[in-house]
Amino acid sequence: MSELLRSTAFRWALGIALWSVLFAMALFAFVYWQTAAFLREELAETIRLEIRAAVNDPAAAANRIDTWIAMDPHATHYGALFGPDGARRLGNLDAAPAGIPRDGEAHRVAATVAIGGQTLRDEIWAAALALPNGDVAVIGHDADEVDRVRQTTLRALGLGLAPTLALAMAGGLFLAGRGRRRLAATEAALAQVTRGDLGQRLPVGRRGDEFDRLARNVNRMLDRIEHLLGEVRSVGDAVAHDLRTPLTRLRTRLERSRAEARTVAELHDAIDQGLAWIDQTLTMVTAVLRVGEMEDERRRAGFARLDLAALAAEAVDLFEPLAEERAIRLSASGGPAWIEGDRDLCIEALSNLLDNAIKFTPEGGAVRILVAEEFLAVEDTGPGIPLGDRDQVFRRFYRAEAARRTPGHGLGLGLVAAIAKLHGATVTATDAAGGGCRMEIRFGGTEG
Repeated sequence: MSELLRSTAFRWALGIALWSVLFAMALFAFVYWQTAAFLREELAETIRLEIRAAVNDPAAAANRIDTWIAMDPHATHYGALFGPDGARRLGNLDAAPAGIPRDGEAHRVAATVAIGGQTLRDEIWAAALALPNGDVAVIGHDADEVDRVRQTTLRALGLGLAPTLALAMAGGLFLAGRGRRRLAATEAALAQVTRGDLGQRLPVGRRGDEFDRLARNVNRMLDRIEHLLGEVRSVGDAVAHDLRTPLTRLRTRLERSRAEARTVAELHDAIDQGLAWIDQTLTMVTAVLRVGEMEDERRRAGFARLDLAALAAEAVDLFEPLAEERAIRLSASGGPAWIEGDRDLCIEALSNLLDNAIKFTPEGGAVRILVAEEFLAVEDTGPGIPLGDRDQVFRRFYRAEAARRTPGHGLGLGLVAAIAKLHGATVTATDAAGGGCRMEIRFGGTEG
């Protein structure tokens, strides 16, 4: 029982029931207010007309009052004619109601009335006016009719509240139960996710209501979490695999040097080789950290207006000596093209693309940087990337079969993809127009 009282479904149902009761009370109050006001105005208008008709014809005033009293079979009409001294001349009122204004308007007053040979004190609606001869005419009506409207309304309200409360509670429980069933399905799915089943998704109905929109948003979040955890696992596996090789070599080299080194020169040679492998490992760890840093949206705070053509020219100056060593023609064309971005990150992304292009382009080939308002591209005349590998090369630690024979860890293009994503851009690998590979970063928010 206590569990039911604490449940959201019960609170919702109780809230709906209380709201329904308040609405019913407000409705009854409005009906009573309108009905009572209408009856009072009708009664007041009748009394005003009667008292004015009696006063307008002083000679017939007595007959008018007698007629008013006699025409009522239910003894609800009251009237009297009083002399200047207050003595009653005729009618069924013992005395003029105390304090009644002689303005011809209806007022609710206390009066002593004579009915069936008995006198009693009652509340009536009455109007009084003075005649030219000093007499005072009073016309009145019983107030019980308006009071009966109030009593009837209160009785109807009392009789109607119980079924209203019961029906509202039942309806609230029904509606809350439907919502509770949907929440129960959501709780069950989330419990599966909590236990590690990241493939579980929340049920989505066909109504497109708030529950469905919430479920879709949570499902998209779960898709993203599953993707990120998959990347974490793959990165962890790749890091462990790529670290094992240099660390194993380093350990073997140190053991061999300890056992076989006979001179200081041989020991120095072993240390130098070990430092090279350590540097290789640190380079890989630094690259992993850089990719993670690129995924932090706070880097966008340092964005400024950049010209991609100027960055391309700077990159050509930086890599031209390396290209000349391999007899590769390096050039840049196009521009200007303005974007909002981080200058250092854009240089880093372009440098990684150029480093890859020069690395895989044979001697005597060419590498070009193309700049336009919509994109920044690097083309080479190397072997290109197989179609099946083009979507994978931007993953961390992924290396195509042809790239396994060259130095590297498979993190350069992953860093390029992270920088592009930070800038709201996309990076793709396609075939170059003259053969080879084309790496293109397409910016969605470039400005001319």
